[in-house]
Amino acid sequence: MALPLGSLGHLGRRLLPRLLPWRDPRSRGCSRSLSIGALTGSTPMEKRGGVSAPRFHVGVVVVPQQIAWVIERLGKFQKVLDPGIHFLVPMVDRVAYAHSLKEEAIAIPNQQAITKDNVTISIDGVLYLKVVDAYQASYGVHDPFFAVTQLAQTSMRSEIGKMTLDRTFEERDAMNQAIVHAVNVAAHAWGIEVLRYEIRDIIPPASIKQAMEMEAEAERRRRAEVLQSEGDRQSEVNLAQGKMQAAIHQAKGDAAVIRERAKATAEGIELISAAIASNAGGHQAATLRVAEQWVAAWKEMARKSNTIIVPANAGDASSMIASATSIMKQLGDGSGLGLETTNGLPPADAAQSAFNKETAEEVKSE
Repeated sequence: MALPLGSLGHLGRRLLPRLLPWRDPRSRGCSRSLSIGALTGSTPMEKRGGVSAPRFHVGVVVVPQQIAWVIERLGKFQKVLDPGIHFLVPMVDRVAYAHSLKEEAIAIPNQQAITKDNVTISIDGVLYLKVVDAYQASYGVHDPFFAVTQLAQTSMRSEIGKMTLDRTFEERDAMNQAIVHAVNVAAHAWGIEVLRYEIRDIIPPASIKQAMEMEAEAERRRRAEVLQSEGDRQSEVNLAQGKMQAAIHQAKGDAAVIRERAKATAEGIELISAAIASNAGGHQAATLRVAEQWVAAWKEMARKSNTIIVPANAGDASSMIASATSIMKQLGDGSGLGLETTNGLPPADAAQSAFNKETAEEVKSE
């Protein structure tokens, strides 16, 4: 039967928004699953794993990316639809379950657990998993996400019961791996793979927390005192080493001064001896110099003090000059003293010098 053109236009205006719902202003807030349901002429059905699927269809369905639909034919499993367009038998095939194949994060609620040293703590975490087998996730367990959450809680309590309170804070990685392994053993039959588990918060009781804070404060104070003592010890060592090096350098400096003075004295004596030996009037000049030093010494002694001790023959300068002259002659000759001289010179320090007999008798008489 032919329809008038006006009827066809009216029918087209009514069907076009249902076939192309994304062009209808009234469907802007709808999700993708609702648009697919409108495209197939069906209504959304139950949600499974956070994904909705149409209950009824007209024979053509489009599965979104990273979504798996489980098809039942007359109440029996038929197949799993991959992303893309598929053709089904209306009124015979129906979409029973829809699963998301993306990785999902499930928050594990806070729970109480007892450690090995009988301390009750509150702990929670985050579980990361994804569906790897849509068939097992649909028929292996009634609610796979709820089952995995409960298994993660029990595994968490079991692992905490094996550790002391201090180890629960130190070995989070080991505990996370143990929980993932324990959950995967059972979740494999449910078509779910647990990728990782992260402990979020570990809350000890208030009394334990206060004791831990006091212990941490004491430990920080102990480390500070140890560092302070090590610093003081290093400072004392550095000061002692500095003083020792200063004393060594001072001693070396004094020795160098004494050495240079001795060299200068030896050179002076050598020059004087050479001058006396080379000049005809050297002995008379030396005698005059000794007499001048004799008078100058008495003058200096009288100037510094009112009381001085003088020899008995202080006014007889000629005897003193004669004694000095005889000593100089013996030193110049090097005879009668038992000395081994070099170039006719006595030792610079005069450590082995001696008086002759005449000088000794004069000293005794004085």
